[in-house]
Amino acid sequence: MSDSITPPEMWQPFGAFSMARVQGDGHVLHLKGQIPLDRDGNLVGRGDMRAQVRQTLENIRTLLAHVGGEMGDVLSLTHYATDIDAFMQAGDIRTEFFKAPYPVTTTVQVARLYDPEVMIEITAIAEIPRDRVHAPGPGASSD
Repeated sequence: MSDSITPPEMWQPFGAFSMARVQGDGHVLHLKGQIPLDRDGNLVGRGDMRAQVRQTLENIRTLLAHVGGEMGDVLSLTHYATDIDAFMQAGDIRTEFFKAPYPVTTTVQVARLYDPEVMIEITAIAEIPRDRVHAPGPGASSD
């Protein structure tokens, strides 16, 4: 498990994020940037930031579950959005996936992502408690 830190001397978070998280003694998982593709690799939510954010977070949840993780294990997120205003309007979707203590979060606007119709990419770092983590099943490889 990890602890959330927001010093009282600092401004308080105004959304679903923490200022810092202290890593515990679990297994750390670094997730590749996830985008709004469904199981078959099809883009979800063409032109719809809300749908794309939801699918991207669903992909993160699926990846975590594959090794025993949960969304509450996410320590840090980086959002790459092609339209920061549209992304900010989708902030409430995060509360469907995250509860306090929230992950630390960085959000940046980019000119475009690998496909011009992809509006959001999210990377994550999670720490899965040792008693829950299990070896990945099919689709795993070791280098």
